[in-house]
Amino acid sequence: MPQITRDQVRVPADVMPESRDEYIENYLKATRGTGRLMLFACDQKIEHLNKDFYGEGIDIADAEPQHLFEIGRQGVCGVLAGQRGLIAQYAADYPEINYLVKMNSKTNLVGTKQDDPYSPQLYDLDAVLAMREAGVNVVGIGYTIYLGSEYESTMMAEAGELIAQAHANGLLVVLWIYPRGKAVTAEKDPALIAGAAGVALCLGADFVKVNPPKPEDGTASAEALKVATMASGRTGLVCAGGSTVDAETFLTQLYDQIHTGGAVGNATGRNIHQRSLDEAVRLTKAISAITLADYSVADALAVFKGEKDFSL
Repeated sequence: MPQITRDQVRVPADVMPESRDEYIENYLKATRGTGRLMLFACDQKIEHLNKDFYGEGIDIADAEPQHLFEIGRQGVCGVLAGQRGLIAQYAADYPEINYLVKMNSKTNLVGTKQDDPYSPQLYDLDAVLAMREAGVNVVGIGYTIYLGSEYESTMMAEAGELIAQAHANGLLVVLWIYPRGKAVTAEKDPALIAGAAGVALCLGADFVKVNPPKPEDGTASAEALKVATMASGRTGLVCAGGSTVDAETFLTQLYDQIHTGGAVGNATGRNIHQRSLDEAVRLTKAISAITLADYSVADALAVFKGEKDFSL
């Protein structure tokens, strides 16, 4: 199992000396001491409204938001990412979970044909720091940027300021960056995905979440991802999990993203929480077996099926 020591954590220069130890501690918590990120994305209740949590093909357990936190407690995750209010409502009952507070969000009701996407900042960092001061185990923040939107400059400015403030206070930052808007004709173009990765680096993010590229020349997605992971430099790149697929397909894609594409983990939401609690917990363990412990797909699938145990 890959492990890093405190001395091996690369601390950005914008982390204040008095916050250095806290940054290192948060980094080790979020990556489970491996330097790799297993992010459980739970921000879709604003992003996609209730259609991701109730309906055909979705286990009825997902209709209750507490399902997310039970998965976080019983499963193996690095961080649970969600909006401040969602975390505030449940964190007292789930103090052991590492939380990443999503600082901006928008619904999907306004499409790009009506207006270019803009995801506004919902609260300032002081509100998050106050929650941390109250005892919530906040290890980082997250922010979404839509590159190519006519509002991209506003989102980049908000993200840049938040990253500086978060680092100064010892918190990690994960950026969600998606090319999207009327100026973008192919949201998953490999060159655009690599461009998004480079923007995250220049803004100072610790990790960036991008969509897996979709090359038009027949190149495998994981192979095309190599360019993006090079572009991201010292910002760790992880891929979005997307809509729910069967476990073997998902685990194979994840393995290829890490071992062929150079990703340093995963960011998965629907593929986990749309399942029953038992199945979701087993899938977090299978995902973490690949992400955090370098299991093969076959061994991770055995974890998912309950034929092999996994814990950290």
